[in-house]
Amino acid sequence: MQSVSNAVMAAAAVGAASLLALAGPASAHHSFAMYDQTKLLVLTGVTTQFIAQANHAELHFFLIGPDGKLVKKDGKNVDYGVEMAGAAAMAEQGVTAASFPAGTIFSVKVNPMRDGSSFGSRAGGSAIAKCPWKSPPAPGQNCATVKGVQFYGGAGF
Repeated sequence: MQSVSNAVMAAAAVGAASLLALAGPASAHHSFAMYDQTKLLVLTGVTTQFIAQANHAELHFFLIGPDGKLVKKDGKNVDYGVEMAGAAAMAEQGVTAASFPAGTIFSVKVNPMRDGSSFGSRAGGSAIAKCPWKSPPAPGQNCATVKGVQFYGGAGF
């Protein structure tokens, strides 16, 4: 009987050790070290796609410049993406594919990628400001200044 108990305890110990070994790489995946948290950008754009993933939801959009026009590079619209919390957490905040369909104009605060690529992480605690449909902000402004703005994921921008 005792050898069965020892075998069960040994198997449990091996299982626990395996879980701990896997937890390190999993938590490393969720590091935000790739984002420059000393920099804060306020970006306004037009949604092209909402991607709902368990670990991180993403909003992809074309950038709108300070002049109120789509930013172009080499004749093409500049695409930017923002990583947020998981899809379930974002849905609790009202951020879904249905609330941010293609064509939605919004402003968001992001910590940009350290490598300068067109991607960032939503700055913690800040809301996403969604402009009313087809009502962009005035040049030099963001959606938080537009009458009828809706805030998602926070009370203020």
